[in-house]
Amino acid sequence: MKFGAQVPREHYFKDYDTKERFISYWYQIDEVLRTNPKNVLEIGVGNKTVSNYLKNQGIEVTTVDIDPSLEPDRVGSVTNLRKFFEEGSFDTLLCAEVLEHLPFDCFEVALKEMKYVAKNFVILSLPYFGIEFMFRFKVPLVKEKKLLFKIPYYREHRFDGEHYWEIGKKGYSIKFILKILSKLFVINRYYYIADNPYHMIFALDVKDKEIN
Repeated sequence: MKFGAQVPREHYFKDYDTKERFISYWYQIDEVLRTNPKNVLEIGVGNKTVSNYLKNQGIEVTTVDIDPSLEPDRVGSVTNLRKFFEEGSFDTLLCAEVLEHLPFDCFEVALKEMKYVAKNFVILSLPYFGIEFMFRFKVPLVKEKKLLFKIPYYREHRFDGEHYWEIGKKGYSIKFILKILSKLFVINRYYYIADNPYHMIFALDVKDKEIN
């Protein structure tokens, strides 16, 4: 299946980097750095905020995107990564807020391609739709504590020109998504981002799962 860009290049540069998005960048970067990689593959280059930061940390970063106007290192789809890369080419792979832009039928296909080219770890971020409740506690001389509760709102998802599906919508429960991920990866941890709970991070381990 062939895919094309859903939005113009300007989408990623005009009013794109909100406070919440920068918070998501921080968590993406933190999860990648925790894997101590020498090289990283980033799927979905956006405006290169994350890849540029990682490069400044001395990490070799290769980017893939279907939109040539964003100037990725490789123009192509996450559903066909082995066209460009050999098995286990990258210590860590980062794919943030990308897979929901593909029909859900492509979800497991894309995961298998990511698993193929990632040697050790995959860091994944997906949108999680729901009703959010957050409580903050700050006591002098004690680190701030945050408690976040999220209740899925299982309404039917309608394609909006960008997202084909989202976790928390009807048919896409977190339990269902975890079941698919666990077939291919060891799930080290997953969590919503406290200050941007629309985004959920998954830290996945490739090493102990066979490639099908």
